Amino acid sequence: MTTRIDCDTCVVRGLACHDCVVTVLLGPPPELTFDDDERRALDVLARGGLVPPLRLVQSVTAPEVESA
Repeated sequence: MTTRIDCDTCVVRGLACHDCVVTVLLGPPPELTFDDDERRALDVLARGGLVPPLRLVQSVTAPEVESA
């Protein structure tokens, strides 16, 4: 499994960019992909206080409900 990071779809873009590992390491990219091993490595670095955690928050599309 991979994690695709698209800053354009991040709900907290602008609010949390200053404290996001992506911005700290690479600056704000248009899109970035991490595999599971890379994601785990970033989590270990964040838990150790070496980098901020990933702050990506994606919106959830509400289910479409038909009215009666």
